[in-house]
Amino acid sequence: MTILTLNRKELEKKVGKITSEVEDKITMMGTPIEEVTDDEVSVEVFPNRPDLLSLQNFARAVNQIRGRTKVASFKINKPEKDYFVTVDKSVKGVRPFTACAVVRGLKFDDEKIKSVIDMQEKLHGSYGRNRRKLALGIYPLEEITFPLKYTTGKPDEIKFLALEAKREMTGRQILSQHPTGREYGHLLKGCDLFPIYQDSAGEILSMPPITNSHKTGKITEKTKEIFIECSGFSKEYLRKTIKIVVSTFAEMGGKIYAMQVKDAKGGNFTSPNMDSEEMQFDIKNINKNLGIELNEKEIKKNLEKMGIGYENKKGKSIALIPAYRTDILHWIDLVEEVAIAYGYDNFEPEIPEISTIAEEDPAAKTKRVIGNALAGLGLLETSSFHLTTKKNIKRMHFDYNDFIEVEDSKTERDVLRMDMLTNLLQIFSENSNSQYPQKIFEMGKVFSKDTENKTETGIKESESLAIALADEKTNFTDLKMILDYLFKMLDIEYTLENAENNNYIAGRVGKILVDGKEIGFIGEVAPRVMSNWKIKVPIAALEIDLGQLLN
Repeated sequence: MTILTLNRKELEKKVGKITSEVEDKITMMGTPIEEVTDDEVSVEVFPNRPDLLSLQNFARAVNQIRGRTKVASFKINKPEKDYFVTVDKSVKGVRPFTACAVVRGLKFDDEKIKSVIDMQEKLHGSYGRNRRKLALGIYPLEEITFPLKYTTGKPDEIKFLALEAKREMTGRQILSQHPTGREYGHLLKGCDLFPIYQDSAGEILSMPPITNSHKTGKITEKTKEIFIECSGFSKEYLRKTIKIVVSTFAEMGGKIYAMQVKDAKGGNFTSPNMDSEEMQFDIKNINKNLGIELNEKEIKKNLEKMGIGYENKKGKSIALIPAYRTDILHWIDLVEEVAIAYGYDNFEPEIPEISTIAEEDPAAKTKRVIGNALAGLGLLETSSFHLTTKKNIKRMHFDYNDFIEVEDSKTERDVLRMDMLTNLLQIFSENSNSQYPQKIFEMGKVFSKDTENKTETGIKESESLAIALADEKTNFTDLKMILDYLFKMLDIEYTLENAENNNYIAGRVGKILVDGKEIGFIGEVAPRVMSNWKIKVPIAALEIDLGQLLN
């Protein structure tokens, strides 16, 4: 959650007087009001709506939900002759991707500049994960000579005047002597080369993700045209960010010009693409989920209040998702949009025509006992995504190819997990700098293909429990004692048999049997697997099928 503080006078210029009615609309929009004073309006913006992190986009959303503004559309002018940036292959090992745009016809004043800086920093801090996932730069066009180059340089050879610095410094000096260098220098720790944006005159625009140049990267009230770029590790993430930023400047009256990104390794593309994304949905599903009966005209009206267009193509309902809305990933998200526009206070509560006596689900009770028992032994429970990547699965199961892929995934996670232990190893890998011992467990669903055609989806779901211990002195015996205690608490008898499993060290792995049926494996993880995850301490792990225990 981010607190967005808006200049009340500037906001009222766009949305009208801030009355109690307007305050209610803002809150119902999903951005609860934190505080309203004579000078400022502070609202909470949740992580799913990074597009609202600017006064301009926020005001647009308020006007739309009040029915005062239509669905936004954007005109993108073609790139001019030199409007392109070449991505050098050397950045692939540092920050591999970039996206960019040019905006002309702007009129900046002190308040607008503050608003832009605030949006930039809030995008860095929230959507950009403190610049780890993306770094955003905005530059005065008059100080830049096109075409541009996104490349790298040696830390001691890069030299420029950083933003608000008093003298030129090398890249390495900026990390230790410049305020933002000290704050974000860890993002370039261990890098032999630092990324830089450079124009055709040899001027350095910035050193992402640290700082802009004071000469070519500072916006003033005289600035009329700007160049925008963002760099990071996900091309799709950067494209979404550019769309959010460009939509803000479009609300300021700017004219958007596209740029060509020439990236031999990542593919050439034109940036930005502000076309709306088409998403098909069924009006019956909207009504079923909300328990109301809205016709097509009413659905269209409510979607437009949320800034989403609507078309009927050959009898099919199509939602037109604006470029800056990065949170609409599935038709079920449209249900929430319609609910917000319809007004939660307009829903009529109903008492179900059933009478039941509640009791705890036996399976849930068993899982609670398991969780309490393991937590009592000092293990930390984790909760990870159902979705993962093929690369992650291959790090453990090198010969596994029976993936269940997700169509049109919006992130790099594009397959359903087939076990739980892979996720625990990823957690160890991402916390290698944390103190040992690390003892974790997780219960959740894992997925496999239904070869017996017993399900409508063709996917079989099952419950799994995984436990993993990481420490210099961890071994098979440590984990077996935990398993003994757990099964004693569940009043279940089990046996171990010798087994072969490529994911564990030979001779230090066992097959877990309950009532003579195999339910999982326990052992010390093989060096091959730990090497793939770059884990340097021994790991003892087990994974069992919870299905039989829950029954």
